[in-house]
Amino acid sequence: MLTQRQKKILQAIVRQYTSTGQPVGSKHLVEKLPFKVSSATVRNEMVVLEKNGLINKQHSSSGRVPSKKGYRYYVDHLLDPSAVTDNDLLVIQNSLGDNYQKIDEIVSHSADILSNLTSYTAFALKPEQADVRLSGFRLVPLGDQKVIAILVTDSGNVESQSFTLPRNVDTEAIESVVRLINDQLVGHELSEVVKRLNTDIPIKVTHYLESPEGFLDIFDSVLKNAARDRFYVGGRLNLLGFSDHQDPHDLQTIYRLLDQSDSLSHLLDADSKPDGGVHVRIGNEIADNQVLDDYSLITATYDVDQYGKGIIAVLGPTRMPYSRTIGIVNAFRQELAKRLLGYYRHFYDS
Repeated sequence: MLTQRQKKILQAIVRQYTSTGQPVGSKHLVEKLPFKVSSATVRNEMVVLEKNGLINKQHSSSGRVPSKKGYRYYVDHLLDPSAVTDNDLLVIQNSLGDNYQKIDEIVSHSADILSNLTSYTAFALKPEQADVRLSGFRLVPLGDQKVIAILVTDSGNVESQSFTLPRNVDTEAIESVVRLINDQLVGHELSEVVKRLNTDIPIKVTHYLESPEGFLDIFDSVLKNAARDRFYVGGRLNLLGFSDHQDPHDLQTIYRLLDQSDSLSHLLDADSKPDGGVHVRIGNEIADNQVLDDYSLITATYDVDQYGKGIIAVLGPTRMPYSRTIGIVNAFRQELAKRLLGYYRHFYDS
């Protein structure tokens, strides 16, 4: 159990180090503390904090830096979330403007905005709707055996991919299969559509096509894109500025992680708790691997009423200004939820 004085000293060390990046010495702390105390007393208290594993001595310097345990204690017990400045709020509101044609565009752009506001790498996950249903499927000919497959869901999501059909394909048969897909599957949840693609649908398609695999592969590919988690990443290059001694191999591992939807989904979903608050994971709390040991991940859920819940997150160094970053993430999730709610209502009401 720390005394009040020790708590204030630890709080001052974390704030000063996250602000300057320089080890904090006792003489400098004396000037920052809200009470009068000698340098000798501060040094003695720093020894206690060091024995408790909350701060570390930096090489031969007399200064101290927070440990992962120290950051954790600070975030859990000593953090005073700072109010978002009027300027930050204005940037958020203006950046999330009205010039969007699709809901995905808002979510994608939000990752860039959040990255710019924090100078870190940001993530945004589109709201998940467990009961998303298929609204329609089309194949549009582009010429020279090329087609574009278009799948639409009732959540407003539109997926499209281009494909090349075999030369000997019967275009009338393909059109009949498209009608079959719409007759049989429109109005069903995507999970049910995926299930039927592996059960009765292939048999029905053989009434029109001798080898239905090629067509079903096209439909399955577009369907999987529509059903997958929608992660967007902003500020990838900001990872390069977090540290002066990053291992190139570790950076490659992290960048690979950002490109793997399943891994990223697992990483962010770990903090999507029912209370919908802002959550902070530090170092090895983020993942089992060592490459994120010098990073902190701030995650928040945003709620768009019956249209689902999404996630935003910021990945930065453990030496980040937690109060300001948490304040921005919290304000941003509220503004994003309001903006998305307006778009969903517009889509469903139109």
